[in-house]
Amino acid sequence: MKIMSLFFLLIMLCASPGYAKEEQGNRVEFPKPLNSYADPQGGPWAVIQFRAEADSFNVIATVIFILAIIHTFLAPFMLKLAHKIEHEYQNKIGKLKSEAPDKLSPKHQHGSIRAAVLHFLGEVEAVFGIWIVPLLIAFVYFKGWEPAQDYLNHKVSFTEPLFVVVIMIMASSRPILEFASRTMNLLGGKSVLRWWFTLLTVGPLLGSFITEPGAMTICALLLCKKFYELKPSESLKYATLALLFVNISVGGTLTHFAAPPVLMVASKWGWDTAFMLKEFGGRAVIGIVIVNVVYYLIFRKQFTALQKESIVNNADDEDPNLEPVPIWVIVLHGAAMVWTVLNMHHPVLFIGGLLFFVAFMTATPAYQNNATIRTPLLVGFFLAGLVVHGGLQGWWIQPVLGSLGRVPLLVTSTVLTAFNDNALITYLATLVPNLSDSLKIAVVSGAVCGGGLTVIANAPNPAGQAILSPYFNGGGVNPLKLALAALFPTIVMLLVFGLFH
Repeated sequence: MKIMSLFFLLIMLCASPGYAKEEQGNRVEFPKPLNSYADPQGGPWAVIQFRAEADSFNVIATVIFILAIIHTFLAPFMLKLAHKIEHEYQNKIGKLKSEAPDKLSPKHQHGSIRAAVLHFLGEVEAVFGIWIVPLLIAFVYFKGWEPAQDYLNHKVSFTEPLFVVVIMIMASSRPILEFASRTMNLLGGKSVLRWWFTLLTVGPLLGSFITEPGAMTICALLLCKKFYELKPSESLKYATLALLFVNISVGGTLTHFAAPPVLMVASKWGWDTAFMLKEFGGRAVIGIVIVNVVYYLIFRKQFTALQKESIVNNADDEDPNLEPVPIWVIVLHGAAMVWTVLNMHHPVLFIGGLLFFVAFMTATPAYQNNATIRTPLLVGFFLAGLVVHGGLQGWWIQPVLGSLGRVPLLVTSTVLTAFNDNALITYLATLVPNLSDSLKIAVVSGAVCGGGLTVIANAPNPAGQAILSPYFNGGGVNPLKLALAALFPTIVMLLVFGLFH
């Protein structure tokens, strides 16, 4: 029931009918095109202040967005409080059963309502969807219902959230995971250290070909089985998650079609795969290897202990009760992923492909796992909420990006990425007139370097967090600990990408 509810919420966001509102013969349009503001002369603050005064709803939308970001940082504490309240409630019910069973009613069988509400509010993947409600209320109050519909239907694209849902479902299938696991075992062997290093090096680079969400899903699921199940220390857990996020973000830059922040600018700026390999690819590989080596040196003693734990638990052995997946099944699953990647901008085609994929999974149950669509739908819901909020932030981000030199732009792009999807940052950069080639490279470099600092910094991050969060204390990833663990690899990437341009 919960899965279906999430599904219908996502569909409602994607299919809302919208009609432009007419006022005295003029169409009400929001957000206004950024080039329609009669911006004053002066620095970015003067422009921002003018735009805030020209339309006060700009400020309201940004305040709601900031509150949503604060909510993401508070989500782990809400989850802990929910678990505490539920535990106390169950103890109370248990005591009531033994002392006064006649006082029990049917409502006591369903748990604490307060705990359920807090648990929902503590789900990071639901945060931005929750904050769409006050945003929509404010939108309707200040602009009217029809402009709100027009914004959701015409100004916001939900293609990326839908694509992420589909590619996650495919990438988490048993044939794909088994093939990836066999490949990693071939490259990394039985050593936990070599396997960890190989996965965090090769896996992110595959994001340039199977897209970053696909690479994130495969890497995160393999880490579950082969690494997090060994119960590493909390610091190593966060270090690994941070490396995964940062490396995936920069690892998608070998091509011009797989990383969302690159995809936003490739056609407008004439960037192709040859250009990406020349300007970004080598730097991405160098940066990934450096940060992986440094974190290995820091945690090398723990890897020795984990190797012993792996041998005791036979963590590398496949389940002998499962029938091996034939090559032809793996090939067909791979073909479905290729179809999805090739048609990633066409929802009708890749959703249609998903229907055939599900039918094939149903017809070959012996080679499939118990795939769940709950996590992909939650991630899609998260991204759908993020693009709704992010689409209203251009009024202040654009003047900031357009006022900076190369190094300040590199750093500012990285910082802004931590609080906005990096694809939004690069898209807004395409609206800044007369950007030089070096500034274009700087803004994209900053966007991909900062893609691991927070869960909202890069579109695939919610997928990785949703898969791996059960392995962290309290069942959730602490945003501050993630940011601290990702700070060093982010700085390394900034130096690698920034010093040689």
